[in-house]
Amino acid sequence: MIDICEVGPRDGLQNEKKLLSTEVKAELITRLIDAGIRNIEAVSFVNPKVVPQMADAEELLKLLPKREDVRYGGLVLSRSGLERAIQTDVDFLHVALTTSDSFNLRNAKRTVDQAVNELSKVIQEGAETTKGVSGVLGTAFGCPFEGEVPLAKVLTVAEKFLSAGCSEITLADTTGMANPIQVQSVVTAFYNQFGQDLSLGLHFHNTRGLGLANILAGYQSGVRRFDSSIAGLGGCPFAPKAVGNACTEDMVNMFHGMGISTGTELDQLIDTAKWLENHMERPLDGMLMKAN
Repeated sequence: MIDICEVGPRDGLQNEKKLLSTEVKAELITRLIDAGIRNIEAVSFVNPKVVPQMADAEELLKLLPKREDVRYGGLVLSRSGLERAIQTDVDFLHVALTTSDSFNLRNAKRTVDQAVNELSKVIQEGAETTKGVSGVLGTAFGCPFEGEVPLAKVLTVAEKFLSAGCSEITLADTTGMANPIQVQSVVTAFYNQFGQDLSLGLHFHNTRGLGLANILAGYQSGVRRFDSSIAGLGGCPFAPKAVGNACTEDMVNMFHGMGISTGTELDQLIDTAKWLENHMERPLDGMLMKAN
């Protein structure tokens, strides 16, 4: 059984010039739930002046269906974001940083070590609440500014996040630089370091067309939790040309074709992708919705 973390409402919409209303975002998430998605990164608690697409986090959460079988996640990048998040009923805090000094210095004006020290305190405080905490490690497969990021560095950051209170780790390919052999190597190293009981997820961008290939490599290496975005929406506003998350309905189609359950209704996901494309008023990257 595949555990899909749908990131379209957050990682997808944050890179779009068009701003959707809070009500339309709520309808998108409701449609995803109706299609069987149960883990959704719904909001981001970042500075609204920096990412205006995510300015309505608190208002959106109030509109969403309250269901015990649905988990809502919210991105947290700082202590101020944590303070906002713990005042809401978001279920999981997705505490993220990139493992590349060059990326961090350009976008957050701090080194990885400085970010880890600050965010470890955020994780500790978050873990003391009733909310879960997930650690998201960006540029885990390479950095657009410095190239290779040493695997030992990624492992060290993960260990510090887990020690601080994270119950799971997601490795993010921020600009789509990963390849399947690399994915297998990194996943194997993580399980060797932390054991097979580690709750490990993977987040791929399709910038170079390898999103599904990398997901398959992760699956074959033992991972069962994958981030994806409806209609392939998204990217990263802080990373050059990081267009297109791995597409949810395309990924579901691949797994269903392999006889692997995702707990979702593919036809409903395709309908939602087409519905979203109409709202975005531009062609989106998902392939299956074009193939009918």
